[in-house]
Amino acid sequence: MATLRQLEYLVTVVDEGSFTRAAELLHVTQPALSHQIRALERSAGGPLLERLPKNVRLTPTGRAMLPHARAALADAQRAHCAARQAAGMEVGELQIATLYSITLGVLPTALKTWRKSYPDVGIRLFEHRHTDELVDAMSAGEADLAVGPEPSNWSGTTRVLGSEELVVVVSPDDPAAHGTTIALKDLADRAWVHYTPGHGLADVLNRACAQAGFEPRAAVHTEQTAAAPALAAAGLGPALVPANILPAGFEGHVLRPDPPVCRTLTAYTRGEPDPLAAAFIEVLTSVGLE
Repeated sequence: MATLRQLEYLVTVVDEGSFTRAAELLHVTQPALSHQIRALERSAGGPLLERLPKNVRLTPTGRAMLPHARAALADAQRAHCAARQAAGMEVGELQIATLYSITLGVLPTALKTWRKSYPDVGIRLFEHRHTDELVDAMSAGEADLAVGPEPSNWSGTTRVLGSEELVVVVSPDDPAAHGTTIALKDLADRAWVHYTPGHGLADVLNRACAQAGFEPRAAVHTEQTAAAPALAAAGLGPALVPANILPAGFEGHVLRPDPPVCRTLTAYTRGEPDPLAAAFIEVLTSVGLE
């Protein structure tokens, strides 16, 4: 059975790319480090690392083990912090993994409410561009909980928070800037403010337009979620954005798609949420998605 120390040794060797540098960082001798890695390899049933002249690389077995090693170390660290919190030694930290658009839209209201009840609990955000990246990071033990679109085939605990509405933004003088709703098919001949490939909202826009019977052309691609409504309001083309990221007094014209475009958001953890994570999920549920 692998020990936490052996898993720490494996992760450090991989991160440093060298047994020598890892041994220095861990304050152990290189022979002792190599001995523990060999013991871990025997436990795993095969080589985990390929020793190259100038560095090391993971074998397929090593690549399979590494995310679980990272998750085990992260969980051990959180267990240590929880024990210290219970002993009154520190106030704690809640780690949240999410998407950039959710940091802009959903989280500010929830964090404002959270701060009133838990003023001494620190918050650390890990932000990602795409749902797949978020799920992978959460599986690897990055955070206490994730807030994002509903993950597929998730083996942990999932709590549905609700449905997030997306809207179309155009400039005030745009030909489509009349009324309050629009069919996406009526914008089929337009060039859009699109998102860069790999951005989660790029997939959302492409799917919505495909359901309307067309593929959106891009007038501009942006990496920044917050930039999309600003670029649309400036006249570069329509943009599809979460309604809750639009600031008060926004100058663009906002149209609700007909039929609506929505995505289900959830909070999820690897196992049963610890007390801090469970409390934050309750806050998310209470404030809603607006």
